[in-house]
Amino acid sequence: MPQHNSTTHPPVAVISGATKGLGRAIAERFAQNGFDLAVCARTAADLVDMQQHWAERYPSRTLLAVPADLAQRADVERFAEAVRSRWSRIDVLVNNAGIFRPGRVCDEAEGTLEFLIEVNLYSAYYLTRALLPLMRPHQSGHIFNMCSIASLNAYPNGGSYSISKFALLGFSKALREELKTEGIRVTALLPGATWSDSWRGVELPAERLMQADDIAQLVWAAYHLSPSAVVEELVVRPQLGDL
Repeated sequence: MPQHNSTTHPPVAVISGATKGLGRAIAERFAQNGFDLAVCARTAADLVDMQQHWAERYPSRTLLAVPADLAQRADVERFAEAVRSRWSRIDVLVNNAGIFRPGRVCDEAEGTLEFLIEVNLYSAYYLTRALLPLMRPHQSGHIFNMCSIASLNAYPNGGSYSISKFALLGFSKALREELKTEGIRVTALLPGATWSDSWRGVELPAERLMQADDIAQLVWAAYHLSPSAVVEELVVRPQLGDL
């Protein structure tokens, strides 16, 4: 089992984009297992709702909730500073914040690539760099990057989204290589279609997509391995295949 802070200080997980979908399910899983959390999201009202839920369901757990638009580097840095001001050590970082915009490389709107790179890649890059000083001195920690099956194969109307997710997988591979001798594990998550708000209103059978908690369970299982083992890449798809 991974090493935690100590018997007197609960372990800490930092999760970006954590008020809905995969991020929320992962946050719930870590809270259920005794973690304090730092989360961020673009919508302040969603964070307030999450804080109210946490106070009722996890009254003994700390939840640091920071409004932040991770397309803006200044907001990434502000979120990281809030974490550093609260804790001197973190155990888990989940770079979950991301956005999808459909389109084709040859005719998608100007600025699409830049925007998706800022949200899907740069946010993870800058947040990781800002928070690694809370892991490296302790020679422990686990970083999860929310990639996608779009990190492996281009698909119709995937355009710059797929480019950004390919890049995030590359970032994960580079980080894994750099940190493997420092006791810090790096896992790239590559899920297929999973139920979330982005699928709201779509008429599909419930079993056609995965559940967000499926991914949360896998994250917890990967984290819970001994320090001598790491899941480098985790690919998971709906049983019936990609949409």
